[in-house]
Amino acid sequence: MPLYGGIEAGGTKWVCAVATGRDQILAHAVFPTTTPTETLDQALAFFQRHRDIVAIGIGSFGPLDANPSSPTWGYITTTPKPGWAYTNVGAAIQQALGVPVSFDTDVNAAAFGEHIWGAAQGLDTFTYLTIGTGIGGGVMANGKLIHGLLHPELGHMRIPHDRAADEYAGACPYHGDCLEGLAAGPALRERWGQRGETLPADHPAWALEAHYLALALVNLICTLSPQRIILGGGVMQQTQLWPLLRRKVQELLNGYLQMPALLDEIDSYIVPPALGDRAGVLGAIALAHSG
Repeated sequence: MPLYGGIEAGGTKWVCAVATGRDQILAHAVFPTTTPTETLDQALAFFQRHRDIVAIGIGSFGPLDANPSSPTWGYITTTPKPGWAYTNVGAAIQQALGVPVSFDTDVNAAAFGEHIWGAAQGLDTFTYLTIGTGIGGGVMANGKLIHGLLHPELGHMRIPHDRAADEYAGACPYHGDCLEGLAAGPALRERWGQRGETLPADHPAWALEAHYLALALVNLICTLSPQRIILGGGVMQQTQLWPLLRRKVQELLNGYLQMPALLDEIDSYIVPPALGDRAGVLGAIALAHSG
């Protein structure tokens, strides 16, 4: 069977894999995201040991240029990650290895992986969000990943921020109190003085987190009409957050949309990724497979 390469190019770590499909990962490597030169060299060294791959998929942190007709296709663009702005990733790997490369955001890749092998199988319109060190989202509509002007940047949507209830200014270096600025992992740490995973399950942090995430999900429900919402990332490992979030979504919708998925079936509407923490790299494999 053909061998495909996948790269989950995260802001904290890169995951590289060679596989024929979801359950046939033949080799993989994980290494920290350091400088562009060092990180790309490690990825290339991994794939040069597997020269029989026929294509590579890359799901990368962004913003990035995923437009194949653009002269800067394959570049990470205005990222706040130090040293990585305007870094050539996709085209550099394609040129070095001589195989076709599919290049998209890490969250679009994860969404595609969930569509092919995971929690979005059989759906043509859904949303994938990751809530971790940052917040990002991938969207599929009518069977196609959304790009448009650039690509979805769901983590930077502006949501209501009641400064009397939450005086924290926000962590986003561009927008302050956007969704990512209020609800990603760094916001939890800065607001409460400790990492989210160290906070007890009954800490008020989780009700506030559910509130902000629910505001975002209701916006997505009302604008994109997804058939399902999939939530990944480290923050969503806190199991106490799920029932708080689902109830808050229902509260904010206030019965306006009388759909079973939003009423008595909400536990199967707002769900974790079926691929777990492999969603990103498997999504990259799926991108490579799809061409």
